[in-house]
Amino acid sequence: MSPSRALLGLATVTALLATVGGATPGLAQAPAPAPDYTITAAPAATGPEIADTMYGVFFEDINFAADGGLYAELVRNRSFEFLPVDNPSYTGLTAWTPGAEGGGAGTATTVDDDARLNGRNRTYLRLALTNPAGGRYGVTNSGYNTGFALTRGATYDFSVWARSDAPAGTPLTVTLRDSAGQALAAPVSLTVRGDSWTRYPATVTATRSSDAGRLAVLAGGTGTLRLDMVSLFPRDTFRGRPNGLRKDLADKIAALRPGFVRFPGGCLVNTGSMAGYDAASGYERARAYQWKDTVGPVETRAANKNFWGYHQSYGLGYYEYLQFAEDIGAMPLPVLPALVTGCGQNRATDDPALLRRHIQDALDLIEFANGPATSTWGRLRADMGHPKPFGLTHVAVGNEENLPEEYFANFGQFREAIAARYPDIVVVGNSGPDDQGATFDTLWAKNKAANVAMVDEHYYNSPAWFLGNNKRYDSYDRNGPKVFLGEYASLDNKLINSLAEASYMTGLERNADVVKLASYAPLLANIDHVQWKPDLIWFDNDESWGSTSYQVQKLFMTNVGDRVVPSRSTGKVVQPKPITGAVGLSTWATAATYDDVKVTTPEGAVLFSDDFSGGAGQWTPVEPRGAWSVVDGAYRQSDTAALDTLVKAGDITATDYDLTLKATKQAGAEGFLVAFGVQPSGELYWWNLGGWNNTQGAVQKGAGGSKEIVLAKPNTIDTGTTYDIRIEVRGTRVRLFLNGAEWGSFTDDQVTEPFAQVITRDDRTGELIVKVVNAQDTPAVTRVDLGGRKVAGRARMTVITGDPQEQNTRSAEPIQPVTTTVGGISSAFTRTFPANSVTFLRIRECS
Repeated sequence: MSPSRALLGLATVTALLATVGGATPGLAQAPAPAPDYTITAAPAATGPEIADTMYGVFFEDINFAADGGLYAELVRNRSFEFLPVDNPSYTGLTAWTPGAEGGGAGTATTVDDDARLNGRNRTYLRLALTNPAGGRYGVTNSGYNTGFALTRGATYDFSVWARSDAPAGTPLTVTLRDSAGQALAAPVSLTVRGDSWTRYPATVTATRSSDAGRLAVLAGGTGTLRLDMVSLFPRDTFRGRPNGLRKDLADKIAALRPGFVRFPGGCLVNTGSMAGYDAASGYERARAYQWKDTVGPVETRAANKNFWGYHQSYGLGYYEYLQFAEDIGAMPLPVLPALVTGCGQNRATDDPALLRRHIQDALDLIEFANGPATSTWGRLRADMGHPKPFGLTHVAVGNEENLPEEYFANFGQFREAIAARYPDIVVVGNSGPDDQGATFDTLWAKNKAANVAMVDEHYYNSPAWFLGNNKRYDSYDRNGPKVFLGEYASLDNKLINSLAEASYMTGLERNADVVKLASYAPLLANIDHVQWKPDLIWFDNDESWGSTSYQVQKLFMTNVGDRVVPSRSTGKVVQPKPITGAVGLSTWATAATYDDVKVTTPEGAVLFSDDFSGGAGQWTPVEPRGAWSVVDGAYRQSDTAALDTLVKAGDITATDYDLTLKATKQAGAEGFLVAFGVQPSGELYWWNLGGWNNTQGAVQKGAGGSKEIVLAKPNTIDTGTTYDIRIEVRGTRVRLFLNGAEWGSFTDDQVTEPFAQVITRDDRTGELIVKVVNAQDTPAVTRVDLGGRKVAGRARMTVITGDPQEQNTRSAEPIQPVTTTVGGISSAFTRTFPANSVTFLRIRECS
């Protein structure tokens, strides 16, 4: 080694030791840099206890999370129940292709008649066979995404319900092929005998691997063959359970070690119709989710339209959810409809009998989960394979209802009935769809007045919101209802979003006496079928990968600790900026007209003006959406199907100004939107009038393609009425006027805190867990004072860091935790935390 290399190495070691408070004997030490931040721990772990259920997962059948996702069934539309009511593009033969081999002939039609399998599984496949000798005719299923994912040597369980009117029976051949028709397994032969529904099982072993497999079911002979519930399951499901879960997805969820599983939604729980089951005419598709539709033998379960625009088979039902929660050691937390719709639908039942039936369904659910095997619903659970009770302790009623009076009246009846029969069950209420606003305030007041034990909050916001709201729960009433943060996420899947969530989670832990449960949402997304983003785990038909938020959530969920060690930190914060930028006009599923747009200073000087008498040359589309044109001297967007049709103009640099204009709704589902503070980066504010199907107005703040609600209240816009709009901006304070009356106001003076920390103690290992989030582009030199504790000189350190705009994808997962052992730890030490990082230090206390 050359002397220069030796000196360079020594200097590097010296610098590294200095970052952790170490020193190199016999060497002159450069002065340690002044810390940017300090963390000071209290001498004793006197903070709140943290329950084992602090962090959990929320499963909703969105983004094809169930069928084609966590539910391991490979056949798409296995019971031929896909119908236009589910999605206009669906037919009974969606994912199926009729075809013949060896000169075979016949016709394939889907039928709903008296020969059906049962009253709920109504549609089946009828094959009219006219095969010559040796010919075969049938159907091939293409599965999800690119096809079936098959592994060489793996075993797959096939089954079909069938009946045949051929006197000698109908020979059936089951084969697996790739997209080019080449065999992926040896064919299996069955014979369907008799004209009554019978289940025919078989086992298939793949001879080649493929991610584009197909299942072909071909029949010989003549006559009528009826098929239903055509199924193919990998034998290797999670825990080897029949009708089970896709192993790689379930393994990723289990690796989080969740304390609870919230299921089955979400918006799909309390949307759809409020009709009941009618055995004579058949159940109504698109009705509200009802747990009884999802239990019992899979061939008898109902089908339903999914709120997110596709078909639900309910093969993954309440029994499977409860079983999965038990398998991964998590508390089950089902959510039941309160007979008040949410998620923009805003309807409440006026049928007392229907409400009573749903309340009885809630009582029956608790019996299904907890009742003895001798009870009615406990017996069904036992018959399904689980004689022992599941031990249900919590039930949530309702999800994101925006009709607080109607919701809470129904919730009270559910709660009273459950308490009378099952007093130990915690009944969870909710606070509506937003983190603030009239509905939020009303429902929190009602929950508190009624001594509700726990309230479910939901919000999806920008990274800036999470970085500015770390102290949200510091001021919550310690004697009021506890918080269940059932759905939250920063609205994208980049590392910067995950860092903001991590910063916020330190505040959740610090307030563990108030926040008892928290779950990121949504959990799963099929890369080819996305209704919502962000999502925690992504997948296609054969691969899965964790987002950057998955890695951050996993780090927190597997390093919770048992008690908070009170600590405080000091350091720099980011101050808010005045609201400046372009002004904008937009519509959402609505046609509207705008005129006389003007921006003036408080003294009356004109900063921008357009009455459209000379056309619309000052305006540019943010995205090429909608049909904008000048009509009769006004600017009109005429496409009622177009969403987010934002156009912008001007560049307002003044910090104090007034925006005035006239707006008229011409037709469509909603009202109109007026934007201000529009930045080239995509940041903006817009006043959404007549949003959410013309039921609510709101000011939304957008950043990075996502929008969070700043202010919300009920609001309706009348078609054909011209509204005078004035938006008064004074730095960070905004007042909004509709037809001369003040509609609302807000001040966006939130301070952003890019540095956050919390310390917890793991009683089992005797370790302090120092958790530090540095969500900025510069390293954070930090002095850590552990309150005089004696600690080991080395610690286990896990760091997640990288480009804040990076994300994990199918092709690469660059954001991963890195765990090392570091020295230089003492009761007080200095450490430099990397830019854009989450760092966990597990430090062992010494007696």
